[in-house]
Amino acid sequence: MSDPYETTEQHLERLLRRALNSFDLPDSSVERLGTALAHSSSLHSSHHSSTLHRETYRHTYLLADGTPFALWELIHGGQRDAADPRYGSQPGLRQHELYDDEADVHIAAARLTGGFQDTLLFGDEGPQADLEILTALMAAPPAPLPRTYAPDNSADHARRVLRRAENGDAPGEGTARRLRAAFAHHITQIFGRQCQVDGRDAGFTLYEHAFLLLDGSETSLWEVEHTATPDGRHMCEVYGDEDTARRAMESRTRIC
Repeated sequence: MSDPYETTEQHLERLLRRALNSFDLPDSSVERLGTALAHSSSLHSSHHSSTLHRETYRHTYLLADGTPFALWELIHGGQRDAADPRYGSQPGLRQHELYDDEADVHIAAARLTGGFQDTLLFGDEGPQADLEILTALMAAPPAPLPRTYAPDNSADHARRVLRRAENGDAPGEGTARRLRAAFAHHITQIFGRQCQVDGRDAGFTLYEHAFLLLDGSETSLWEVEHTATPDGRHMCEVYGDEDTARRAMESRTRIC
């Protein structure tokens, strides 16, 4: 619910001012939000443990052209915030991040929780567990549901997916140029697992970002999110086809 004593302009200004990453929002999104006439906020998800407190909110704005626009706010901190009466007297600093893409806020939340805790876990370590990991990674995915494309700054979404790729063999300028003609997209989580890599937990998630282009054709980017890195940090890799993405995940598990 919205604060009845706060105007939509004040609400948006407060969100942008406290967000650590507000400068990452596309200029086009900020410009559209400048025409907002009304707003409503709701809790989308939450995670609370002894080491992490995280909440995700959806802020929906009604724009002057009659269309809705959603901002996703991720609030997190290692300890509960004494400024919030719900959290008692424990000290702590809560940090705020803003995203205009639901997939981006899910990825950011997964990074905080140390890797995809909502996904299925593999069993005991050993050769059989390794075999199950490789089998699951290379298994053919189930028949996909019909796609429902959403026109929502899709060319900019493609640009951001390509920009966060850290692998040297990510799709190049030709793909980026083609995706500038994207006007709608659909995101599907294809795969999500955890396993032991070099004696520690590592998470793997595979997303398909499917795009509908102006000429009526379709193309996809395949994004691998994982923590199978030497220092355990989160890493993003992007590939032009599913087979290459799955082979990349398989190669990461071979250091188990």
